[in-house]
Amino acid sequence: MCELKIKGVSSVNFVRILTKPSTAHCTIALYVRYLLAQPQGSGCCELSEILKTVSHDSINRFLCRERYVPKDLFDELIAQGWIELVGGVLSGDDTVLEKPYAQRTATALLGYFWSSKAAKPVLGLSLVTLYYTSPNGLRVPINDRLYDKAESKTKNQYFQEMWQEVRQWGLRPRLVTSDTWYAAKANLNLLKNDQTGFLVGVAKNRRVRLTSHQPYQRVESLSVPESGVLVYLKGVGQVKVFCQRFKNESCRYYALSLPDPEALETAGASDFEQGHTLHWGIECFHRAGKQLCALRRFRVRSKEAIHTHFFVPYEPLWS
Repeated sequence: MCELKIKGVSSVNFVRILTKPSTAHCTIALYVRYLLAQPQGSGCCELSEILKTVSHDSINRFLCRERYVPKDLFDELIAQGWIELVGGVLSGDDTVLEKPYAQRTATALLGYFWSSKAAKPVLGLSLVTLYYTSPNGLRVPINDRLYDKAESKTKNQYFQEMWQEVRQWGLRPRLVTSDTWYAAKANLNLLKNDQTGFLVGVAKNRRVRLTSHQPYQRVESLSVPESGVLVYLKGVGQVKVFCQRFKNESCRYYALSLPDPEALETAGASDFEQGHTLHWGIECFHRAGKQLCALRRFRVRSKEAIHTHFFVPYEPLWS
């Protein structure tokens, strides 16, 4: 049993149901506390030195033995009544966890992924996350994927899989947010078919038209007022485009879609700002995971152990 503190919520007891009494010396409670206390720690050996009574092999076996999945966390959230299933905002994004000195052939899931920070492909792992902001204010990751090139799937396919899973679990957000990477036509049409609104970044060369009788043009050629402009996004349908302007006069474009056409028509700058601000939560979550919970500093190589290392910090990162 692991007792954790969540801002604004009473203490949390995360219970892993076992088929038989456990004799493990290392537990999820010990590992969580270690990651929080030593975010710059060096893994199993250092934890063993701190505990004195637990060997590094015991810690490694704990990581390899457990088979936590995102549904475990989601079920606990629902059982305790911490999140509301209807009316929240679901954000999708990915991040790269750099492992520049790891042995690529010896470590599972390791590969080269594009890093916007480094502006080049870097050696590491790619984590795709769905992050939920509940109407009651609780923010928590509810589904994730570690990119596995052996599965021959794209990040957009991972996004679609995770979306379908959380829908099956009963989640009904009012809005889904993402950056331009997840604004693919297949993703947006999947959300529209499920009667779910979205606010996504769109590349400046996406094709739109003002009416069904006009030719398509690049979105960057539009004159976008602060209140947004209604257009038809090619292959998707009617959306409202907003422009986030910067000091250097550049512009980043976003497309808003709502199931109710009247609500879409009346949506304005405040609606865009609210959705855009809530999406920033997933950026903060990924940063906190790297800086405060040692997501990048694992010293294991098997796929199972890496998955456990990534799942454990998710519990105390609710804010």
